Amino acid sequence: MTHVVTQSCCNDASCVSVCPVDCIHPTPNEPGYGGAEMLYIDPVGCIDCGACIDACPVDAILPDYDLTPETARYEEINAAYYLNRERPAPAAEPPGAAAVQLSERALLRVAIVGSGPSGCYAAESLLSRSGPAVEVSVFEKLATPFGLVRFGVAPDHQATKAVASLFQKTASRRDVDFYLNVEVGAHLTHDELLAHHDAVIYAVGAPADCALEIPGEGLPGSHSATEFVAWYNGHPDHAHRSFDLSGERAVIIGNGNVALDVARVLVAGAAELRKTDIAAHALEALSESRIKEVVVVGRRGPAQAAYTNPELLALGFLPGVNVVVESDEVEPAESVPPSPGGHSGSIEAMKARIVAEFAKTPQTPAGKRIALRYLLSPVEVLGNGRVEGIRLVRNELVPDLEGSSRAVPTGVVENIDCSLVLRSVGYRGVPVAGMPVAGARSTMPNDGGRVLDPDSGRPMPGVYTVGWIKRGPSGVIGTNKACAAETVDKLVDDFHAGRLTAPGAGRQELRRLVAHRRPECIDYAGWKAIDAYERRLGRESDRPRVKLVDTASIIEIASCAVTSA
Repeated sequence: MTHVVTQSCCNDASCVSVCPVDCIHPTPNEPGYGGAEMLYIDPVGCIDCGACIDACPVDAILPDYDLTPETARYEEINAAYYLNRERPAPAAEPPGAAAVQLSERALLRVAIVGSGPSGCYAAESLLSRSGPAVEVSVFEKLATPFGLVRFGVAPDHQATKAVASLFQKTASRRDVDFYLNVEVGAHLTHDELLAHHDAVIYAVGAPADCALEIPGEGLPGSHSATEFVAWYNGHPDHAHRSFDLSGERAVIIGNGNVALDVARVLVAGAAELRKTDIAAHALEALSESRIKEVVVVGRRGPAQAAYTNPELLALGFLPGVNVVVESDEVEPAESVPPSPGGHSGSIEAMKARIVAEFAKTPQTPAGKRIALRYLLSPVEVLGNGRVEGIRLVRNELVPDLEGSSRAVPTGVVENIDCSLVLRSVGYRGVPVAGMPVAGARSTMPNDGGRVLDPDSGRPMPGVYTVGWIKRGPSGVIGTNKACAAETVDKLVDDFHAGRLTAPGAGRQELRRLVAHRRPECIDYAGWKAIDAYERRLGRESDRPRVKLVDTASIIEIASCAVTSA
């Protein structure tokens, strides 16, 4: 018997540290970890001890005898990772850290800007290590915490959202202050944070989307998937938006996990959506949607698609939905070359194999379809006053000097009629509180998490970064754990070496400053009241929760909790 990692894997690697036989890979110390779509258990090495099951925060690990028809394929997916891959030798003991002059200061105070996964993992990393006492202040510009867990994870992925329970435990620590509904750069400055803390960690993510930069992109009916996801997840800045769902076909440009999330939501029936925490306004609009087909367009082939095998595989189990693939766009799994580094080629081949199976699956008389299209790039959004279609150019894959392949347009074009176009082609960061961003993805220039001055190239004293604003939009929720630990290592080293300036004011002074600047600030007790209120509404309607999307209402619920206390 062996254990199997399944779809809801969050990659936070809690299972890796408890495995007594080192059979879960890639580990955070291995080169492929940052880009891994999930973790995998070696069926040869597993000894059936169950330690990984107990450690998993999202219940993603099952013994093979508990696999269901929907999860049975994961036994093959886990094993595929180890095909043609040399099993690692036992890890050597890491070299001892270089001796540093220990600081005589007994308290380390750190501000974290952003309460999403990377910020919460950074807080936990700070608070769980031995050394000086630590106090953490978490600032979040929204009135509710946890970032992409609340506003990015698809509503039908409730198991993935369970990782929020770990963040709740961190937030409830007595050495953590939550300042929700407080925007750094508007209500407080960066210098004011440093006046009250030894260091500031920016964990602000990559909230902006990338454009297609093609004619017609600005037509009504053409939107970013970022906006659509925020709308159906109840983000208060997007709750007022509207999307035209009166047509029968939508086209999504891009084939990452977000594209598949959006496709699933667009074709889901009202009965399925009512089981989730999708925002009430989105549930109402999608219940009346006339969309019957969603076309997901990728510029390269099935094996090179950015989505993960678990998300692709899950499409085959959507009730009442056919997954359609053009036979001439199928890529034989055996023709898929290994990626640079070699061992992950079998994972890419698995994508091609699943797509080929979809192409051969007989269509049922279902009312809706998801069409997976490949080797196509958009060149123009068509329409007179609003979206009426999209023009795509056929690509061919051409090997490059690095052994990969790039998509090259052939000149053959195809028009697809549609009334809604959603682009899902990547994310980029935005400047916060005057902190520098640079590069194609607008990340904070950094060295292992130390933010660098763009002029001198040297670390900015006391300034650090984690998550997507540090490394770009890559990985999944749990990937941020190792990312945060790397940054915190640097921060703590700098503290011990005396490179951080002691703050002139402390915790109480900060509380008074925030209360003066932002009376509408919500603390952790206020969030607990909001959380309980949403869950109570959910129980009344047989849903996980009913999200509040109006900031004024959220503040009122939190204020009532403070008054009653």
